[in-house]
Amino acid sequence: MSASPPQLHGPEFEADPHPAYRWLREHSPVHRVDLPGGAWAWIVTRHADAKAVLADPDMLKSPHAGNEVWREAGLGLPYDHRPSLMLSMVNVDAPDHSRLRRVAGTAFTPRRVRTLVERAERITADLLDRIVDAGTGEADLVRDLAYPLPIAIICDILGVPEADREEFHRRAAVIDSSSYEEMEAIAATTDWFDAYLASLVEARLAEPTDDLLGDLVEAHRRGEMSRDEVTSAAFLMLVAGHETTVALIGNLFHILLRRPERLERLRGERDLVGPAIEEALRLESPLQNATWRFPRTATTVGGVGLAAGEPVLVSLLAAGRDPERYADPDAFDPERGDPHLSFGHGAHFCVGAHLARMEAKVAVNAVLDRLPGLRLAVDPAEPRRWPSMIMHGLFDLPVRFDPR
Repeated sequence: MSASPPQLHGPEFEADPHPAYRWLREHSPVHRVDLPGGAWAWIVTRHADAKAVLADPDMLKSPHAGNEVWREAGLGLPYDHRPSLMLSMVNVDAPDHSRLRRVAGTAFTPRRVRTLVERAERITADLLDRIVDAGTGEADLVRDLAYPLPIAIICDILGVPEADREEFHRRAAVIDSSSYEEMEAIAATTDWFDAYLASLVEARLAEPTDDLLGDLVEAHRRGEMSRDEVTSAAFLMLVAGHETTVALIGNLFHILLRRPERLERLRGERDLVGPAIEEALRLESPLQNATWRFPRTATTVGGVGLAAGEPVLVSLLAAGRDPERYADPDAFDPERGDPHLSFGHGAHFCVGAHLARMEAKVAVNAVLDRLPGLRLAVDPAEPRRWPSMIMHGLFDLPVRFDPR
């Protein structure tokens, strides 16, 4: 790595962002980076600074707290900050955040989680049946498993009708893997979700349903949520509840397939599956950068002065490999037992973290049971990564296995 700051975009960075983040941790741990539309942001890369920013209640989440340059650039998802999709708990601050988080938590009651575990196991079994029954001994673990499993679960949670799921799936893929340069495609997709989610809300206003969206609509009837907050919560569940799990499962298998001895050990020691998931979260965080924050007032992070409203990105990917926090940080060691920041920290800790962990655990155990001799079908460096500044996932993961 050169003495000048690395580029945080482009094919080389997307293929392996870790050298660039290593340089930033060592030379510019709170680093200013230019963004499309004339905007810029501070990227925080050291673990201690990252944890402090995530826990700071004066680091606001509302896009309205951003400075004028930020607001004029129109970044974020969606770009126009439409209230019907942007008033979720990710984009608001206290006291609204606590209110919305409490209502969204109904998706993860013990009864619902038990139902979802059984559903995840059935979906995974069906997906692996298709892989095995094809008789080729080949599969793509992203296309054939990591993507369809969580999209089916999120459709179940939201109550998306079966007839709409193929289109829902196709539209979600645009959000998952698009870069900031693809604003037109993302805008068209968010237009579709805006109209579609509104239609689902209308249907539940006419006839209540026993699903998360039905619960949110009932909260709206009781005056606990606005109509825009209902559609925004549903959109958040789609984006945060789906794409992070796609990335987690894909990243985890990529890590294991590059370390065959670890994969084989998991076959015989299933109690290590949970710790392996946590270590994969640390090593290859599904969220490259946490979503935007804005200082309420002028402050200092890592010795760098920030003015009120200047956008801040916390690099969870960089923090997970900080040698000041983790011994031998580039090694995959499920038995290290150290906590990570990949689901966030503080008030905005991911409300669906245990759902993502459950889906990953179901997927790994099923693959270990059903696909013997699993190995990469391409060079370990070949699978392509999403060009997103926020997400860190794979487009594909071709594998071979021994047909029975």
